[in-house]
Amino acid sequence: MRVLFLHGLESKPGGTKARFLQEAGYDVLNPALPRESFEDSVNIAQDVIDNMRPDIVVGSSRGGAVAMSVNTQGAGLVLIAPAWKRFLSEQQISEWDIRCEPQDTIILHSRNDDIVLIEDSEAVNAQWGVKVVEVGECHRMSDDDALAAMLDVVQWLGGK
Repeated sequence: MRVLFLHGLESKPGGTKARFLQEAGYDVLNPALPRESFEDSVNIAQDVIDNMRPDIVVGSSRGGAVAMSVNTQGAGLVLIAPAWKRFLSEQQISEWDIRCEPQDTIILHSRNDDIVLIEDSEAVNAQWGVKVVEVGECHRMSDDDALAAMLDVVQWLGGK
């Protein structure tokens, strides 16, 4: 199964979560997303989706906001502490409203996250009905429980 992993603002390709998925046997596409341009990051992600057709898109923090800005073309969507309030315009939010498929989207978020508050994910749940799973020790979401939850969700969405 092919997974597109979109890293966060302070991350880069080949980080802990992408490597974890790769070690679990997934074909992980993990492009470099430029921190200077959100629009360029969205264009890079969309290009990978259009050309490589991943089965699942995983976006972490800023990468979660990028994932909410693309047309996943039916791929399942895993948002890890998505920083959508920091990066998405009203226009992008309304476009996601049209594309959102709550049954194919799951958010993983730590109650202890002090960078992107879990209330932001709870707002996505309230507005769009997207399931939020509380897991992890902090924003990085690289502890054993958070990584296991990410793998479980990828497997579950990939098996639908």
